[in-house]
Amino acid sequence: MDDDLGACLRAWRDRLPPDEIGLRAGGRRRAPGLRRQEVAELAGLSVEYLARLEQGRAARPSAAVLGPLARALRLSDAERDHLLALAGHAPGSSRVSPHMTPGIMRILDRLDGTPVHVSDDRYTVVHANRLAIAVLGDDLVGTNYARTMFLGGGLRIRDDDGHHDDFRTRIVAELRRSLTTSPRSAAVRELVDELLDASPDFAERWARAEVGGTGSRRKVVDHPEVGRFTVDCDVLHVEDSSLKLIVYTAQHGTPDADALALLSTIGSQRFSG
Repeated sequence: MDDDLGACLRAWRDRLPPDEIGLRAGGRRRAPGLRRQEVAELAGLSVEYLARLEQGRAARPSAAVLGPLARALRLSDAERDHLLALAGHAPGSSRVSPHMTPGIMRILDRLDGTPVHVSDDRYTVVHANRLAIAVLGDDLVGTNYARTMFLGGGLRIRDDDGHHDDFRTRIVAELRRSLTTSPRSAAVRELVDELLDASPDFAERWARAEVGGTGSRRKVVDHPEVGRFTVDCDVLHVEDSSLKLIVYTAQHGTPDADALALLSTIGSQRFSG
């Protein structure tokens, strides 16, 4: 992980403008962000040691070193946690599991009237209930959304209001986090390497070293039988697991809710004409 640690530190340093920390941006700069010396001074480190960190040549840095460095780089909570994880300080990573527990299966059974599918740490759909398949397609289970978004493939989710751009950013951030929290990090790395080789868009986003979680968002579904409708999408992380439950809902009494209710009745049937 030394290479990832160094790459993240360089990317975070390059993105931080001098005026954000009260420095004047005068003089010639190779990059738009802070100089290495400026970050070292803010973090109370020597320039030589910071150089070794960025070049992947330093021994495992302590949390006492990384805390001030995270503050100097103005990292978010998620980015700080990722920095600690890259250095081997993230708690509980060995307890993360991709197993579908009986409890998760019972939750899915009881949400039969709500579209729900389960994705793993590689953005592969490993399970979906009947209504999720009716909404998103018969081939939903087994779909890898990272490959679909960056390498192409059919989606019923329309690219309205920049949805696909936002989703790509979230995928990259989640895959980066999975590299340090998943017990299957080698499998995640294999997918990341594949996308780095095959997708310039993925490679450009990966170079930004963004780290973040998933949250609530709206999606527009273009369905071949019931037409276009909008749903709220919420991602729920299963504690001590690398699995995510993706839940789609619509406000009661709206045409969107009516579309979901109709799909709950007809399932994946196709109408002639």
